[in-house]
Amino acid sequence: MASIIESGWLYLTTHFNDFQLACLGSFFLHESVFFLSGLPFIFLERAGWLNRYKIQTKNNSPAAQEKCVTRLVLYHFGVNLPVMLVSYPIFKYMGMQSSLPLPSWKVVLTQILFYFILEDFVFYWGHRVLHTKWLYKHVHSVHHEYATPFGLTSEYAHPAEILFLGFATIVGPAITGPHLITLWLWMVLRVLETVEAHCGYHFPWSLSNFLPLYGGSDFHDYHHRLLYTKSGNYSSTFTYMDRVFGTDEGYRRLKALKNGGVEDGSKQK
Repeated sequence: MASIIESGWLYLTTHFNDFQLACLGSFFLHESVFFLSGLPFIFLERAGWLNRYKIQTKNNSPAAQEKCVTRLVLYHFGVNLPVMLVSYPIFKYMGMQSSLPLPSWKVVLTQILFYFILEDFVFYWGHRVLHTKWLYKHVHSVHHEYATPFGLTSEYAHPAEILFLGFATIVGPAITGPHLITLWLWMVLRVLETVEAHCGYHFPWSLSNFLPLYGGSDFHDYHHRLLYTKSGNYSSTFTYMDRVFGTDEGYRRLKALKNGGVEDGSKQK
């Protein structure tokens, strides 16, 4: 398996330079993973399949879904791509590399775990700031236009928010200067996580049913249902920050009512 990955990586580095891989390659990878993982939830909602797993009974209109897709394409080419281009010198300065040999899996997994923990911490506080009155009204309310989220709404946001919270995603790699393949893996996992958190469905196979402290769709869907500045559940991936600072109390009370008055403090599901 390792030899196959190395052979594929050798092909990429032979045919493309660092700038093309780090900027255009990253952009292409992001767009592919994001839309391929997010678009199915539009069709699931329209067709009504798997409705028994849908968290909210309300559906988005086709016009609202199309508006989301159109704005996303505009934001991605108008904001995300330029940011990737501008960030390239920074990542090179911080030590990012693309040559062989590839990093060991121990290094990759350690760095990815560090990125998730750091991103969650930075995202939590940034998200709370966005829920202050002025910033919510003028910036973050764009993301909350969809009280019933679906996968693609995960990146539907004001351009200022894209830059503001995007810092949480890149700060970890900027500190460690990872190999490009590690950066790509981090990006893929982060996209899949946020799409799942916004998908609007809670399946029996959802990760939150198996991983303690993992938020998932049920945890984040509650955040979208409450359209005001203090909705709670501000974390991106895990739940412990909200639990420590008491910003998940409303969610836990709701779960306690659904569980017959017994609050589930272990998994919050």
